[in-house]
Amino acid sequence: MRLADDRGSAVAEFTMVGVLLTVLALAVVQLALALHVRNTLLDAAAEGARYAALAGSSPSDGVARTRDLIDAAISADYAQQVAAATTSIGGVPAVEIRVRAALPVIGLLGISNGLEVAGHAPIETLD
Repeated sequence: MRLADDRGSAVAEFTMVGVLLTVLALAVVQLALALHVRNTLLDAAAEGARYAALAGSSPSDGVARTRDLIDAAISADYAQQVAAATTSIGGVPAVEIRVRAALPVIGLLGISNGLEVAGHAPIETLD
């Protein structure tokens, strides 16, 4: 009887390494998805703030624009908590659009209110 028999060890090693590489690849894909969602929400908030800051527009117009952009890019589920406020940045009046959404952990499912982004734009005036 040989104690150092290596028959069948290649199958076990392949399975263990294969599972590890699969988990690693899925984690990288999930990270890319989370970053994509964050960047999309940030861009929609900034675009909504720019739209709300135009002369003749209101903060509610910016909220609607932000919701439309998020709905078109990801899902309407991510556009549930969109809020607008006026603020001052460096002494300049500005509009702030803030979006709170789920941070995707498994696919698009994740931690509710785990992601918050804000977009700002100076208010346009006609003088």
